[in-house]
Amino acid sequence: MKRVQDGDGRPLQRLRWWQVADRSLFHLRPRPEVGQPGYAVDVRHWGDKVDGEVRASLYRDGRHHAVAKMPAVFPIEDGVIEVAVSGAGMKRCHQVAADGTERQLIPDPRSGAGRRARLERDHPTVSRSLAVLSVLALVIGLGLNLVQILEPLAQIPPVVERFGTFESPVQLPVWLNVSLGLLAALGATERSLRLRYHWLLDGAGA
Repeated sequence: MKRVQDGDGRPLQRLRWWQVADRSLFHLRPRPEVGQPGYAVDVRHWGDKVDGEVRASLYRDGRHHAVAKMPAVFPIEDGVIEVAVSGAGMKRCHQVAADGTERQLIPDPRSGAGRRARLERDHPTVSRSLAVLSVLALVIGLGLNLVQILEPLAQIPPVVERFGTFESPVQLPVWLNVSLGLLAALGATERSLRLRYHWLLDGAGA
């Protein structure tokens, strides 16, 4: 919360189609019963034009209310809004209420996350297949990376003396290594559109 700075009151800009790759926009509906207005969280993933820093902007009833570096925690009427990003995109955008309950903010329908949510709603079978393929791409990429990393580590003299030499059973051509890396990155990106994140899988994929 110490990172939070006051906003400048500018209006929230509509998300345009060409911003899908670098902008995330999430909404929190008003809750009059607890005196909570409508909020929106705007994240530009390519960073600020001046210093390159990725920040989250909080809009209150359509006006710029606060801004903070990542990860960000914005206090609101009923708890806080927590925002975090990974190398692949959004990692978290949730309201944590005063009673401890959590709910994810709603992605703008024009955003990448909103389009992914619509796919899940309209074509659940396709959505599940994509989710499975994303995990498989990350698992395969992680496994191959670990195996190939072990070989140079196993050449260190103290390691050789204690455990002997190790030769990787997997020797992939450069083009296949690059292809698997791209698939892992795509898998991490797909999961970020659903705000799914695991430190080992998605951290390695991003």
